[in-house]
Amino acid sequence: MSVITIPKVLRKKLGDDGAEALVRIINDADSNFRKDLATKADLESAKSDIIKWVAAMLVAQAAAIAGMFRLLGLIK
Repeated sequence: MSVITIPKVLRKKLGDDGAEALVRIINDADSNFRKDLATKADLESAKSDIIKWVAAMLVAQAAAIAGMFRLLGLIK
């Protein structure tokens, strides 16, 4: 977490309670933003899912090609 300093001019306008509230709002927004970021576990999960789908599509494509060859009479 970073340190937020509020300039004297702003602290004077907001008052101590207002400055504290502003810091809380900024910290909450920062923590909510960080929740939306992808983690290494998310990327690894996506990578394994992609590998599974590619393997399944390769099998399906090979079956489709073999079926077309069989229909055309090229394979008995």
